[in-house]
Amino acid sequence: MVVRIALFALMALGLAGFGTVAWIATRGPAVPHKVVAAPPEKIAVLVAAHPLQPGILLQPSDLSAISMLSPAVPPGASRDTPADRAGLIGAMIRRPMLQGQPFLPLDVMRPGDHGFLAAVLAPGMRAVTVGVDEISGGAGLIWPGDRVDLVLTQQIADKNLPLGKRLAAETVLSDVRVIAIDQHLVQGENPNGLSAKLARTATLEVTPLEAEQVAVATRLGQLSLVVRSADPTPGGLKRDHPAIAWAGQVSPALNVAVPAHGPGATLRVFRGAAKVEKVHF
Repeated sequence: MVVRIALFALMALGLAGFGTVAWIATRGPAVPHKVVAAPPEKIAVLVAAHPLQPGILLQPSDLSAISMLSPAVPPGASRDTPADRAGLIGAMIRRPMLQGQPFLPLDVMRPGDHGFLAAVLAPGMRAVTVGVDEISGGAGLIWPGDRVDLVLTQQIADKNLPLGKRLAAETVLSDVRVIAIDQHLVQGENPNGLSAKLARTATLEVTPLEAEQVAVATRLGQLSLVVRSADPTPGGLKRDHPAIAWAGQVSPALNVAVPAHGPGATLRVFRGAAKVEKVHF
């Protein structure tokens, strides 16, 4: 009896061991857990909107943006942020750039950099700064690199002149290049963006004689900037022959003479028999 019980116990242990081995065999080898890496971050980078030549001053139309994976972004590349865009406006291109090429520190010279004016000015030219308000300065639409005319409006304090000749406007300088607008010459970047402050001064590239003419014009009256076409046609206004627009040409009403009054009426006032007063109208 005891032998039979021992035999059944051994058979039970054998079956349990065989089942355990079979269960382990059916599960196969343990597979290690794989860690999935996060995809690289995409960053918006400022690039050249079209091919750029050395010496030009960047304008908003010269900037574009593309998305790049963070490992592919070159060190020092400008990001597509308001501060970086403002910092590039008015900067001078140092070397040729292809369309889609990111802006790197070595590609540009910013207005606040040492030697900026010396690098921007053509040989023999001068830089002169004129004060303009937000209206006469183009209401924020004039950028470094634009070519403009400088118009002087002055009032002539001579009461002997007819009304049509007491106010005049003339082009003092024609076809001059803007090399800086307001604080972008001194401070370079504007972290709040270009729209945070409208222009109060404009720096122009002029000849030595033109610099003297501007110095006189600033004392005579109000100066305004007029943007010229990017594709000028022949036969335009010459720089040494400005035209004059008189107030009478703009408003013919100022040329109409005021009609003179005819002889006035006389009223006789009798005060008694011996005294007569005359009153003229």
